[in-house]
Amino acid sequence: MTNRSHEAFHDPLITPDEVVGLPEKFFDRFVFNLHPVDGSRPAVIVGLGLYPVRDTVDGFAQLCTDTEQRNARFATELSATPWDRCGPLRYEVLEPNTRWRIVLGDNPTNMTFDLVWTARTPAWWGDVEVTNASGQKTSFAHLFQSGYVDGELRIDGTAITVDHWYSQRDRSRGVRTMQGGQGLHIWFQAQFPDRSVGFLLVESRNGGRLLLEGAVMHTDGSLDEITDVQHDLVFDDQLDLRSGRVLVTTATGATYHIAADASGRGGLMAGAGYGGHHGRKFGRDHVEGEVWPLDGTVTQRTVDSSLTDRLSRFEWNGVRGSGIFEFALTRSSSYTYRPTLEVDDP
Repeated sequence: MTNRSHEAFHDPLITPDEVVGLPEKFFDRFVFNLHPVDGSRPAVIVGLGLYPVRDTVDGFAQLCTDTEQRNARFATELSATPWDRCGPLRYEVLEPNTRWRIVLGDNPTNMTFDLVWTARTPAWWGDVEVTNASGQKTSFAHLFQSGYVDGELRIDGTAITVDHWYSQRDRSRGVRTMQGGQGLHIWFQAQFPDRSVGFLLVESRNGGRLLLEGAVMHTDGSLDEITDVQHDLVFDDQLDLRSGRVLVTTATGATYHIAADASGRGGLMAGAGYGGHHGRKFGRDHVEGEVWPLDGTVTQRTVDSSLTDRLSRFEWNGVRGSGIFEFALTRSSSYTYRPTLEVDDP
């Protein structure tokens, strides 16, 4: 992984005049999540991806309430739609790396919104280079950044004012084929009043580290690269995360002992098309969706992918925060989760 956080990320998605010579599996994607600062519901995740060589664009919307997860997925031919939208979801980069507008129209979740995202920290980004167990190469630029969202959200026709809710965004561009040999995946985004602790950690099935990237992103504009992460996580027999602790060490020598409460359920990313559906050809104007109760009947073992973006509450040094704890355990019987944080650590 090459850290390029000191440079400006090329934030706008690719345009038609930039597609010459791209590899067949090239993608350009964004994902936004948003939730009240106190970590309460509703929790919303939306995303859109362009696959120019495949003439495909797809997107998703996900809403988690206290009782259910509502999913909508949409796709069409890229040549048959403006490049700033997919189905009911459209976007506008108002100021690169600083302000976006995202608008969601009618869709199967019965949620709509018109929101403006504004950065509250600098972005961290880098180039990820990984050779997979299959021998395939993964090479993509990956960004994450903490922000606020403002605007209006409607659920079942009821308007909710969104006033400076926390929002983490993720941008990635390139070729990503990370398959085979992974045991644990974590994308951790803990938002505190004056900083955001964000990292991506991938471990092999034998516990070896495949990838670590991230930084502590401060609202004063500074970045402190993360150099090590240790973890002690509690999963149930369905591979669902219930709670955990991480110890984050940065380049300046700072340490963050962060406790996470991930018991709220929901955020199953299979409902957003993860698990091999992104970039597939569905023809024109494809829309589908479903509602999953959050009663334990739909789990990481019963859907296409165990990947989960869990709205969680965090605590660090007596300071409360909230954000997304994304996790996935392989469903292979050859893997057993192994904590790397000693029990007697604070």
